[in-house]
Amino acid sequence: MIPHLFPRSVCFAITVCSLAVAVALPRAHAANPNIIYILCDDLGYGDVKCLNAEGKIATPNMDRLGKAGMIFTDAHSSSAVCSPTRYGIITGRYNWRSPLQSGVLGGLSPRLIEQGRMTVASMLKEHGYATACIGKWHLGMDWAKLPGKDVTELSVEKPDQVHNVDYAAPIKNGPNSVGFDYYYGISASLDMVPYTFIENDHVTVLPTVDKSFPFTEGRESHPTRPGPAAPGFEPRDVLPTLTRKAVDYIGQRTNDAQNGKPFFLYLPLNSPHTPIAPSAEWQGKSGISPYADFVMETDWAIGEVLRVLEEKGLADNTIVFMASDNGCSPSADFAELAEKGHHPSYVFRGHKADIFDGGHHIPFLVRWPAKIKAGSTSDQVVCLTDFMATCADVLGIKLPDNAAEDSASLLPVLEGKADKPIHEAVVHHSVNGSFAIRQGNWKLELCPSSGGWSDPRPKTAAANKLPAVQLYDMSADIGERKNVEAEHTEVVDRLIRLMEKFVADGRTTPGARQQNDVPIKLWKERDFKAPSGNAD
Repeated sequence: MIPHLFPRSVCFAITVCSLAVAVALPRAHAANPNIIYILCDDLGYGDVKCLNAEGKIATPNMDRLGKAGMIFTDAHSSSAVCSPTRYGIITGRYNWRSPLQSGVLGGLSPRLIEQGRMTVASMLKEHGYATACIGKWHLGMDWAKLPGKDVTELSVEKPDQVHNVDYAAPIKNGPNSVGFDYYYGISASLDMVPYTFIENDHVTVLPTVDKSFPFTEGRESHPTRPGPAAPGFEPRDVLPTLTRKAVDYIGQRTNDAQNGKPFFLYLPLNSPHTPIAPSAEWQGKSGISPYADFVMETDWAIGEVLRVLEEKGLADNTIVFMASDNGCSPSADFAELAEKGHHPSYVFRGHKADIFDGGHHIPFLVRWPAKIKAGSTSDQVVCLTDFMATCADVLGIKLPDNAAEDSASLLPVLEGKADKPIHEAVVHHSVNGSFAIRQGNWKLELCPSSGGWSDPRPKTAAANKLPAVQLYDMSADIGERKNVEAEHTEVVDRLIRLMEKFVADGRTTPGARQQNDVPIKLWKERDFKAPSGNAD
């Protein structure tokens, strides 16, 4: 596949990572494992030391997680931006089958996950799991709107809408409505209103003042969207608070977990997304930049979760997944990082929002001592939508045809038993809704541009001069520099037909045909006209 993604130097970096081992502690005896899913926000593949030996940011806890489990070198988020990826993780279904065809939701947007749709949380809850979400939701919840007022449904709310909500009223259709017994966190990204914590169906402190925050704390930078905030709310307190809540939750569930009632904790962190706001003890720790400091604090948060599992004797029978929702954002200040020799996108082209791999080729680590061989790696092309089918496979659950339509089980890969690709192909999606399809070493992008924020930007003069599609051989050109669509028209035609089939079938996995929620427009910039005689 792509052997140079995991060079010998990286193997050495993993080898020297330290591994703390709990000694003389009771072990959990539940037949079914506890499941923890840690989702970082805008963390680049190149930010994790065990994935990028040349990286300059210390990530000892992620490295430890990778050394003790499996490192995936070709994993992808289903979208190059936030809300869509989270939809895919929770539902096992590609985000572009939902009404959200581009962009992201806002902090006041209504619930995106369809009523009646099975989620990984509702599935696990039905099979005896205690379920909790602690962190950044960003999948919509139904706030009580003031009489005659409204908010934008499928995008970030407008400045004149931020006061259209009764923040004292109960919130409906939040995480508790899709299978989570307990929720604590923030409604969306930390640069979106309201700036206050939510517990289950209510805010913990009313947002009675208006605030905004710099994108990078301590520097003159673009401010976050101004709007309602709790008086004492500060971005630098959010990551430590979420981490403490997660550690406390694991402690509270320990006795039940050791006596046959496992738990599922979904922990979507707010970091290192903007506002880039490391807490006081982490400021300056990296010697590189505030972003690097925030990555190090994110690594600390992951370490706290691993620590409590070991202290409580739960590590052996807990599956820990760690991923990022998309690639690194330009807000990290790539030029500043590059001056120190650090590249968050590793060798990939582009960054967050793009159809290029820098937008969606993400870190993905999985540890399960009871089943996964320590120090193992996989170059399977996988997607974060695979989480739901993996959980079902672990528990021996047969999923109905109308659930997890784009989710393939990773269990054979994790157990070292996969002898072929688990996906026929994987679909990528950018911020403007552009598509790409990856099969083996071939990646076809159904647009002439980045589909996102890097050059060539969509519908610019530069993009309009380029071929309507881009085809890359990822085994020879991981940086996506040489478009070979003209030399391999038969591959282009075949992959377009496969993408059309995936859309028409309403799924990419075996099963009965399903309906997409809305009509799917494959071509966001200009259509591709296949040359005659090239269909095979």
